[in-house]
Amino acid sequence: MSLLVKAHRSGRLIADVTPESAGWTHVGFRALRLVAGDEEHFGSGARELCITVLSGQIDAEVDGRRHSALGNRGSVFEACAPTALYVPPDRRVRLTALGPAEVAVSSAPARGLHPARVIEPGQMKRSVRGQGSNTRHVCDILPESEPAEGLLVVEVITPAGHSSSYPPHKHDTVGQGETVLEETYYHQLNPAQGFAFQRVYTDDRSLDETMAVEHQDTVLVPRGYHPCVAPHGYDLYYLNTMAGPQRHWAFRNDPAHEWMLAAR
Repeated sequence: MSLLVKAHRSGRLIADVTPESAGWTHVGFRALRLVAGDEEHFGSGARELCITVLSGQIDAEVDGRRHSALGNRGSVFEACAPTALYVPPDRRVRLTALGPAEVAVSSAPARGLHPARVIEPGQMKRSVRGQGSNTRHVCDILPESEPAEGLLVVEVITPAGHSSSYPPHKHDTVGQGETVLEETYYHQLNPAQGFAFQRVYTDDRSLDETMAVEHQDTVLVPRGYHPCVAPHGYDLYYLNTMAGPQRHWAFRNDPAHEWMLAAR
């Protein structure tokens, strides 16, 4: 099975990754494109959700409790954090688009330890990582310092001509300074006709796949290192959803490429 999930170019559903379709245990991910007046109804089941309003505005109801006008940007490439909504298991959700909108729904198994809440842009930490052509801009939407049971959600903008998730790192082994986390990368390009590259590979190369990623494509990272590169002329955005047996992000860099960190 390819790790590249191509976007549906028309219709409401852009991407739909389930544990069953991905062949793993924890992470689920959906992306939706909505027009004014569209309604989307679903239940959280035995999973917690982080609903990120990528662009546009929506009204949301969770078991009848209304949250109005969620969303604050016209594009994921604007220099501001998004608005998100945390939903615990066993809840009914209704989303209503107030205009053109794009919404991401990240999910992971949960027991129901935390209440539903809106995560405002001002609550999210924004930072710059790397230097030179490895500089990228990070926004922690649902980091491990904020309440959730399994989910970790973050978005990154990689400027044109830059690398990201680099030096290559992995989080697939218990111990050795790592935690085991499944991960999806939901990509967007600016301008939208662009493309980027992502490689997913293991030390022994039993997994080694390099993908040309287009606008709104999703990449699955079941294990291994997973760097990205944005070609000249096209900025790259991605939304990461991570979850695993332990809600903690600890990773190991590829030893072959770690030298560049020591060279700073």
